[in-house]
Amino acid sequence: MAADQAFVTLATNDSYARGAMVLGKSLRNHNTTKKLVVLIGPQVSEPCKGVLQRIYDEVRMVDVLDSGDTAHLAMMKRPDLGVTFTKLHCWTLTHFSKCVFMDADTLVLSNIDELFERKELSAAPDPGWPDCFNSGVFVFCPSMETYGKLLQYCTEHGSFDGGDQGILNGFFGDWATADISKHLPFVYNLSSIAIYTYLPAFKQYGGNAKVVHFLGKTKPWNYTFDPKAKRISGSMTEATSHPTFLMDWWTLYSSAVVPLMYEQYGDQPFHSGCVEGESPLQAQALPPLMSSQERKERWEQGQADYLGMDSFDNIQRKLDSFLK
Repeated sequence: MAADQAFVTLATNDSYARGAMVLGKSLRNHNTTKKLVVLIGPQVSEPCKGVLQRIYDEVRMVDVLDSGDTAHLAMMKRPDLGVTFTKLHCWTLTHFSKCVFMDADTLVLSNIDELFERKELSAAPDPGWPDCFNSGVFVFCPSMETYGKLLQYCTEHGSFDGGDQGILNGFFGDWATADISKHLPFVYNLSSIAIYTYLPAFKQYGGNAKVVHFLGKTKPWNYTFDPKAKRISGSMTEATSHPTFLMDWWTLYSSAVVPLMYEQYGDQPFHSGCVEGESPLQAQALPPLMSSQERKERWEQGQADYLGMDSFDNIQRKLDSFLK
């Protein structure tokens, strides 16, 4: 095991902790040789912390508000960037020479240890604005000097999007133009939303996806899952994930994470999200008919009915009928 290299993620609460559990399991299942580190916020409960300790090599509590360091001072000036400062803590992991940061709403589909051959700051383009990188997956080198400079940058410039992506794109501002080797292929951070904006490309390359990123408001853990019937339920009006990837997430969560949670929670009640006999996907019921104008507006607002009339298969059939 490469003792001085690690995959790093962040969980600020129990919901994101579940994401981190699945991410950690997916990295282990694909035989990573790297260490696994999770940074957790004070809101993460003891049972969830216990599960994370069984999956990760290192579980580190980070709380910017408590520290008397530079982060605390920066925080006083920019309270709006709370979670962002927490994420920047990954640069303080100086017992590692190189790390790959991954958001807790990502899922690994194959071994990605080759990312450690990349330099800081390597990342994939953001689907919304490809001259920016998406900060859900990036290669970095821990350094107290870089950490200090990042905090200073935060304080002086803030973030153009209110989060860490704005900060990091501002700080590593030459990413778009300086060195193409720092541009990770999109398959290392495949946004589940972007699939639908360019379907032919997904058809062509989607099978090579190595990491899927569940961007958007609705996260995998916001649904419920019937493990027996292999069915996902929840409000599909906001579904932004390809059903196959969502099923991959739930299959891994229900088989490998939920048993650990039951052990940690013991007699304490908790909601695993796995429910037998739930009603199937609402989209499988007959959807109310929508005018093409309403449907167009929904698409433009990013609210396509991905599991119903706008499902991948339906769109494919439509494309095939046009192409014929």
